[in-house]
Amino acid sequence: MEADSQRGRSSRYLAVAVILAAVGALAWLAWVVLGPGPMDFAGGRRIAVSAVFGSGSGATGPTGVPPELLSASLLERGRYLARAADCASCHTRPNGPAFAGGRAFVLPFGTLYSTNITPDLATGIGAYTDADFLRAVHQGVSRDGTRLYPAMPFPSYTYMTDADALAIKAYLFSLAPVQVARIRDSLRFPFNQRWLMGLWASLFNPDKRFQADGSRSLEWNRGAYLAEALGHCGECHTPRNLFQALDNRRKFSGTRQAGWRSYNLTPDHQSGTGNWTHEELARFIADGHASGHGSAGGPMGEAVEMSLQFLTAGDVRALVTYITSVPALGTPDLPEPRTTPAPASHAQGLTVAVDPRGKELFEGACVGCHGWTGVSPAAGYATLTGSRAVNDPTATNLVQTVLAGSSSAREHGSFMPGFGEAYTDVEIAAVANYVTARFGAEPSNINAANVAELRRQIAR
Repeated sequence: MEADSQRGRSSRYLAVAVILAAVGALAWLAWVVLGPGPMDFAGGRRIAVSAVFGSGSGATGPTGVPPELLSASLLERGRYLARAADCASCHTRPNGPAFAGGRAFVLPFGTLYSTNITPDLATGIGAYTDADFLRAVHQGVSRDGTRLYPAMPFPSYTYMTDADALAIKAYLFSLAPVQVARIRDSLRFPFNQRWLMGLWASLFNPDKRFQADGSRSLEWNRGAYLAEALGHCGECHTPRNLFQALDNRRKFSGTRQAGWRSYNLTPDHQSGTGNWTHEELARFIADGHASGHGSAGGPMGEAVEMSLQFLTAGDVRALVTYITSVPALGTPDLPEPRTTPAPASHAQGLTVAVDPRGKELFEGACVGCHGWTGVSPAAGYATLTGSRAVNDPTATNLVQTVLAGSSSAREHGSFMPGFGEAYTDVEIAAVANYVTARFGAEPSNINAANVAELRRQIAR
């Protein structure tokens, strides 16, 4: 009898444990799925744009084009909005025809290739009706019903107004059609099951148009629309949850994209932009460089070159107003950047031992542009002092820049060649460790294997 009683109690304990585990799992899932929206940090009540700023052809609300373009043609407005949405960057493969697709997106579970969005009837979007286009932009569903992966940022584009999306469509349809065969994606099971994206979208795509925050200014709301709907800043700068949806509890605190680090945009003083003035942020957005803070490289440099540099000064100010209102969040592994130049003498400046090959390579290939102090004698874009990439102990973006090179969007003739073919992985690790030790707040300690992995990501 006692044994039977003991077994009964064990069964009840097991049942209670299973129930508690199930409840806990459901609570965690609800916590993830019901996370905050991109503008929820502001706390204001969401209301229709027209209720705050009016409507009509003369309206200057946060959506649409800036006031300077209100009287422009539909195609001019569409071109501006397409640039603000950075369409060309994702839908143009390296050295390929603009908007014809084929760009590879390397993900942890395989590779996706962007689609042709020229008006070609056979391989592009030439057969798309307005309704088809809006469905793709807002819901992530193509004309034939195929579900799109969120590499196409429809969870952000869903906030774009119908009028703005259709202006972009009008601009795309004005381009010359390009017929190009679609490159097939190579995703592992179960990620190659596109129907699963329907379930994903039902959980993580709100399918809602932009609503204004009535407690905030027009400039703030314009910045919110540019950042959240068109520019989709969070797609690169906000970490993702287990289901690869944006985790807005860590909004703009930085993550990794395509082998690069997208750094913290929040006003955290140590690891974010808390030490930047509004003017410095505006300059970085528009020009890809801010004195004392470094230059944009990789995907951010591309965003400046193909999108951000075309924004009006007013739109850039609006972006700055919005970004600086986001709550500060720290990135633990990023120190506050060192802003003082290194000693002018090559014999000084190191407080840790590094591979001597790093100094040899820097002296042979780098010092002419970057200088021994880190303040470039050649061009402001080449200054290393204060650069976040140089003050990142993982040296991720520094290595990628050494491998692939970098060019600025505005400084004509300013160009850093890639050294990926000239130097071995051991040599690139040595020069990266030397640069961070000499010019950064904390030295990196990467090795050839780390460089090889970053090199593989470029090769893909």
